[in-house]
Amino acid sequence: MRNIVVIAAAAAMVSACSQVKPGHVGVRVDNFGSNAGVESTTLGVGYYFTGLGQQIFEYPIYTQSYTWTASPHEGRGVNEEFTFQDAQGLSMAADVGISFSVDPAKAAILFQKYRTDMDGIITGPVRNEVRDSLTQLSATYPVDQIAGPRKAELIAKAEARTRAFFAPFGLNVERLYWGSNIRLPDQVRGQIEQKIANEQGTLAAEAQVATVKAQAQQRVAQAQGEAEALSVQGSALRANPEVLRLKAIEKWDGKLPQVSGGATPFVNLNEIK
Repeated sequence: MRNIVVIAAAAAMVSACSQVKPGHVGVRVDNFGSNAGVESTTLGVGYYFTGLGQQIFEYPIYTQSYTWTASPHEGRGVNEEFTFQDAQGLSMAADVGISFSVDPAKAAILFQKYRTDMDGIITGPVRNEVRDSLTQLSATYPVDQIAGPRKAELIAKAEARTRAFFAPFGLNVERLYWGSNIRLPDQVRGQIEQKIANEQGTLAAEAQVATVKAQAQQRVAQAQGEAEALSVQGSALRANPEVLRLKAIEKWDGKLPQVSGGATPFVNLNEIK
């Protein structure tokens, strides 16, 4: 009988303990009595006695990730995608991911602010803040910029806003990122793709025109160079006629003309003026 009592007492003590797992910190909450409230001391890894009306909430101090997605196979299994609009009110949607951790020194502050566990914070307050940031920021861009060259800029601004909002409460937003391509109505996506194709065609045509102009300028420069060279050469020969005689002698094969009336080489050369 005594052994049964001892075993029962041991079981009761174990059931009254809560564990703070490695990589986490704990926040103990007293729900009853004169000390009811959130204890300011953060609990490290280990087992802790939890009396009547006490609870321990765990928060991760290592980096975790979560993706709000339309896929039923990720996250909570429901559609958690974000919808937002461009400057003209055109609606679009996308999956968004987040990487985060908790500042151990501020875990109690985080609980006092939101009164829930980490899952509840991520799927509630954090998601709401990300949605508000995207909604307000996307309204300053046209759709072709959101889906194109300023896509990264939009999510970076939303990340900065979200990080600044939660930092005072001990939640470190390390990164916010697109979890999918931005989903647009088919007609709008087709228009954007056609616009991009037209712009690329225009750039290619401009590049071809530039190439033709460069080639033409090169030919003109070459012709001008050759003309200037000939002019310099002519001026040199006129100033030094003996050079022409010397070149003719160098090329002469030593034979006299066989046709009567032909001029005798190097005898009747007219003076070059």
